[in-house]
Amino acid sequence: MAPKRRPVPLNITPIGEGQATSNTIDSASEANLEALQKKLGELDLDEQQRKRLEAFLTQKAQVGELKDEDFDPICELGAGNGGVVNKVRHKPSGLVMARKLIHLEIKPAIRNQIIRELQVLHECNSPYIVGFYGAFYSDGEISICMEHMDGGSLDQVLKEARRIPEEILGKVSIAVLRGLAYLREKHQIMHRDVKPSNILVNSRGEIKLCDFGVSGQLIDSMANSFVGTRSYMSPERLQGTHYSVQSDVWSMGLSLVELAIGRYPIPPPDAKELEAIFGRAVIDGAEGEPHTNMQRPRPPGRPPPPKLPLGVFTNDFQDFVTKCHTFIKRSEVEEVDFAGWLCKTMGLNQPSTPTRSTE
Repeated sequence: MAPKRRPVPLNITPIGEGQATSNTIDSASEANLEALQKKLGELDLDEQQRKRLEAFLTQKAQVGELKDEDFDPICELGAGNGGVVNKVRHKPSGLVMARKLIHLEIKPAIRNQIIRELQVLHECNSPYIVGFYGAFYSDGEISICMEHMDGGSLDQVLKEARRIPEEILGKVSIAVLRGLAYLREKHQIMHRDVKPSNILVNSRGEIKLCDFGVSGQLIDSMANSFVGTRSYMSPERLQGTHYSVQSDVWSMGLSLVELAIGRYPIPPPDAKELEAIFGRAVIDGAEGEPHTNMQRPRPPGRPPPPKLPLGVFTNDFQDFVTKCHTFIKRSEVEEVDFAGWLCKTMGLNQPSTPTRSTE
């Protein structure tokens, strides 16, 4: 048996403040923690979100260098073409994490480039992005250690719920859009793989994105090693043409339809299948009659949302802007007990302890 190779730790010193290839940088330096906490002040957070992010950063500061021998396996959380994700306990800190293992047959230079590119994940701190503890290489596998979300992914939730109610999807939509906007505006990152399995939830009611494309080299290496899912890709991605933020929006829309009707929506269900899904006659998206543009009554004193000028844009564009804006704005103010719904659906206790093991 070949000797066990020493893990290659990931330097989390903010980009530009140190050598990215160093194997001995302390991942929990006070300077890093203070810098990250300062960046929280630049985000539009409520008090609860701020406290939770600060708590995560404080826990993360206790982790130190990640090494293969410091993890105890608890159970498997999921597996796919991209690798396997395990629930693990980090013995030095006592934290429970999700550890994604990606096996790649690659040259050392490529491996080191991937590790360097993953460094930006340390800078991605948002209530809508899964927390990142670090990454390292050991025995032919890249390990990415993340915050454990006890509700799992939305594809797992869908299996239990069969269909996800519209008011719940409103909260999902807001979180996904805010997560995508954060990645784009703060880090110039597009997700590139929005789908139900990459939207994670927990018993505190948090909804977060994971597995976004920060490492171009990792994306290329995995494309050469695995047969990835193409079912959520936008037409331009399938055709190999220009990729833009609209491609993420396409994937989000496709995901929302799947979560709403309970199955992947291509090819679309016919009237008979829709009746079986919803338990009543459904024609063209409306209950028992052709679809109309009826909207909910507007609360007294609330002005209508802004609209595009007539005669300038296509009807399709106006319809999209009007309906999307109305739905999102309504969902922002609606009081929905997402945590309660999730815990009931998945059989979880509410609320959860943050991430520290009590087992």
